[in-house]
Amino acid sequence: MRALAHAPAEDLAAAWDTWQPKPEVEEIRGPQAGLVMVRGRIGGGGDPFNLGEATVSRATVRLHGDAMTGEQIGTGYVLGTELRHAWLAAVFDGLLADDRQRLRVLDTVVDPLTRAQAEHDDLRRGEAAGTKVDFFTVAREHR
Repeated sequence: MRALAHAPAEDLAAAWDTWQPKPEVEEIRGPQAGLVMVRGRIGGGGDPFNLGEATVSRATVRLHGDAMTGEQIGTGYVLGTELRHAWLAAVFDGLLADDRQRLRVLDTVVDPLTRAQAEHDDLRRGEAAGTKVDFFTVAREHR
């Protein structure tokens, strides 16, 4: 699900546009946008506190038809207000739940998205590493 949520919506739309045969998609919930409370922990593991609110889009779909081995439910959550992105993530999540479609979705959608995201993350890490400053302290000898 991480790969689908982090992927550009255009990449998911392109994958869906070329997907054949398409299952029948019935919207169960949404797509809709709303706010969720983001919680943090003091020091990473201490007492919880409310960090703030984040806008999230979500969708839940039911997939069925000749392209599927049975009826599957898919759910998608993405940060932001891109309703189409949440809908597409839900569709591919539902396809991943289907025995007949799972390997195809992994090979043609999820794996390429995961590789592209890893390359992007490596590039960003490299850019950040170029600005790293190492501080050190010189100890003064007292006599």
